[in-house]
Amino acid sequence: MDAMEEDQPFELEAYASNYLGHAKVERLLFIADKKLGTAFGDDALRLAVEELSQSENTQKYQEAATKLGGSSINRAQLEQKERKAAQRHDRLEAELNNYKTNLIKESIRMGHNDMGDFFYSRGDLQSAFKSYVRTRDYCTSGKHVIQMCLNVIKVSIELGNYVHVNNYISKAEQTAEVQKDPVVAGKLRAAGGLAALQAKKYKLAARKFTEVPSEMATQYQDVLSAQDIAVYGGLCALASFDRSELRSHVINNVTFRDYMEVNPEVRELVNDFYGSRYASCLNHLTRLRPMLDLDPYIHAHLNTLYASIRSKALVQYTTPFTSVNLPTMAEAFKTDVSGLEKELAELIQSNQIQARIDSHNKVLYARHADQRKATFQTALCTAEQYLGDTKALLLRANLLKHDFAQKQGEGQEQGHGRGGRRGGFGGGHGGGGHMPPHPYLGALGGYGLINPDLA
Repeated sequence: MDAMEEDQPFELEAYASNYLGHAKVERLLFIADKKLGTAFGDDALRLAVEELSQSENTQKYQEAATKLGGSSINRAQLEQKERKAAQRHDRLEAELNNYKTNLIKESIRMGHNDMGDFFYSRGDLQSAFKSYVRTRDYCTSGKHVIQMCLNVIKVSIELGNYVHVNNYISKAEQTAEVQKDPVVAGKLRAAGGLAALQAKKYKLAARKFTEVPSEMATQYQDVLSAQDIAVYGGLCALASFDRSELRSHVINNVTFRDYMEVNPEVRELVNDFYGSRYASCLNHLTRLRPMLDLDPYIHAHLNTLYASIRSKALVQYTTPFTSVNLPTMAEAFKTDVSGLEKELAELIQSNQIQARIDSHNKVLYARHADQRKATFQTALCTAEQYLGDTKALLLRANLLKHDFAQKQGEGQEQGHGRGGRRGGFGGGHGGGGHMPPHPYLGALGGYGLINPDLA
């Protein structure tokens, strides 16, 4: 066994068997590019060429076979496939034009759909996207809309256009049929999770992946496998959920638990993190890293996700204690004391940990809030608010008692007269009858309105 295979926690053929069609080929080619020049990369390229040789995508087959040396290219077979593809394209185009002439709406929809399938099998994703979108004007039922949306979503994911992915997920979710079919609902949530992951919205991605119904487990292999749902959902949840959310959405989630059973490494990772077994948790992350580096969708987010998970673990470790021995903590997190100090200092500066570090004695001391002082402050604020409200009520009661208020609809002259009768709001105002802007009695002393008898 070569060194690369020793570093991988999966068998390449078993890994590839989790996918179908374009997803299988794209993942194998991604591994081949990442591990170019290694035995593992050559094996991945060889499997991709074998898969492409059975497909209609002759262009990609030639590119992959050339990388492998070009000796396996069958020119006669390629020419035969090209002729058949040209004939099929002409036939589908003629049928579509005939449907348009006869104005048969359902036939036109099927014609565009067949053209989209043809372009997709040939690897022409842009043309496939256009053909699938054209079926939208000829959909006559919710089922047709869902089929159109799923086709557009699949192609958009391969194109990396996640704006279209989100748009067509929204269109599909507006149909009533989605609620009746858990497989379709699962595909939409999985695609939505993937779009959120690429947008670095990890909490939204975690929610989407953890809501995927178990019925979809093996029904979306041309895009994602059940293992992918477990890995993406588990890592995003650990990086973004708090403990209560982790418990409700992951630990106690029966549906997502089925996905984690497919990938025991992720299951143990989540359980160890929730159970505060950080050394074991970090070991699982280390073992998962080589495989995840070869994943086309999550590899670019690993540094961010791993850093977030580690930071949350450090915060959780220090929260219950008033002081922590740094050498003991460093051993639990498989690092040295100086490196741990730097990590803790960054968390303290970002206000994630309320503590101070004694670098001489290598101890972390927690700075807990003074609960007694905070309670007194809250009580005083509440009392002041109550006092102000009470004064405002007394003011209103006295104004109503002595008929000192301008009623709705009274004229200005009548208001002046009442103001003159009560002495106005001060010597310089000459009446007026309007209430002062401040509601409290204490603020009215300057207006000459309230006297000790009224109060």
